[in-house]
Amino acid sequence: MERTCLAVILAAGDSTRMKSSKSKVLHPVAGRPMIAHVVEAVASAGISSVALVVGRDAEEVAKAASIEGVGVESYLQQQRLGTGHAVLAAREAIGRGYDDILVTYGDVPLQTDGPLKAARRGLADGSDIVVIGFHTDRPTGYGRLLVKDGELIAIREEKDATDAERAVTWCNSGLMAINGRKALDLLSRIGNSNAKGEFYLTDLVEIARSLGGRVTAVDAPEIEMTGCNNRAELAVIERFWQERRRREMMLAGVTMIAPETVFLSYDTVIGQDALIEPNVVFGPGAVIDSGAVIHAFSHIEGAHVSEGATVGPFARLRPGADLANGSKVGNFCEVKNGRIGEGAKVNHLTYIGDAVVGAGSNIGAGTITCNYDGVNKSETVIGENAFIGSNSSLVAPVTIGDGAYVGSGSVITADVPADALALGRARQEIKPERAKLLRERALAIKAAKKAKA
Repeated sequence: MERTCLAVILAAGDSTRMKSSKSKVLHPVAGRPMIAHVVEAVASAGISSVALVVGRDAEEVAKAASIEGVGVESYLQQQRLGTGHAVLAAREAIGRGYDDILVTYGDVPLQTDGPLKAARRGLADGSDIVVIGFHTDRPTGYGRLLVKDGELIAIREEKDATDAERAVTWCNSGLMAINGRKALDLLSRIGNSNAKGEFYLTDLVEIARSLGGRVTAVDAPEIEMTGCNNRAELAVIERFWQERRRREMMLAGVTMIAPETVFLSYDTVIGQDALIEPNVVFGPGAVIDSGAVIHAFSHIEGAHVSEGATVGPFARLRPGADLANGSKVGNFCEVKNGRIGEGAKVNHLTYIGDAVVGAGSNIGAGTITCNYDGVNKSETVIGENAFIGSNSSLVAPVTIGDGAYVGSGSVITADVPADALALGRARQEIKPERAKLLRERALAIKAAKKAKA
């Protein structure tokens, strides 16, 4: 029978070092609140029940932690009296009789399911407590994991450690798994006889051993255990996340010419053999199919780019942009809620908003779909194999038929039938010698002003 597990996620800190108007666990990593990354890791470890211990911005934190397939219950920690006290804020959930209790933190967004699963396996193998540690060549400030004969005998805080113990490089991450059948009894035994008068979760190691229980530790990559306390650390976490995800994508067949300049969102999808040039930013909801090319300095959010399509350079795809196979959106173009048909070209200096561009159509430079009248947004429909001349304005709602031709510089306010030519511009007039006359007049006025001065 599969073991049941409750994840207790501690997210009640005041976040004072973030210098922020909101809880630190709401700050985004790769476009997603860091608390959501933690819940995702928990879900990947096969855990579908979460007790979220909240404090500041409780409702917003709970909302950010809600992801599909995971039941999240919130428990308010009224006072900040240490990690042991924080875990017991979820006493009601812990007391339901889960096999495993996994304690993790809402400000450790790089954690993955691997160490969490390893900790649970330790419980299944008979440990009462399994501590997740990490090896580092910079152990200063961390509690050291002291192991003997395969068991964790103590977590020694640096101020209490001997010189030999300080030389240990296996450190406490703070994450821990607890035998669910014994959890409440063990947690209730934590005391606060220390300088700060707080209840420390790490005391469980000594408590469990004193009762004859087995305590072990498992290892996690140092990067995964990186916590966030301030904006500088948030930037480091963002960098680590981006490096990890870029590497995963490149190993899966995505080409990035200068990967360190490409920024991904938590849900960015890029297919095999796609090419991403330097300085491209993906906002949430971007899907790039196999073989697509994203040229430099483009920004893509909430958009779909199909196989063989090209974007940029210097293009912006906003939510609802959908580029069909072999289509093109070129330099200094913007597409919002617009479908670009197969083989269609929107080459440069163009805005396509709330519009459909048919297959094979060509949209000339400087074309604008005028989709907003100050109150309502309306749709422009351009048929297949149509040609829109440069510097044209299409005033929605309007339909341009298949094979139609719109002359350059036109303002189109009415539907254009298929295969028709539409011209919406003033008639050109030529006035011989008029430019010379105007120039001479302007020079005379300038000279007169100078003479007066």
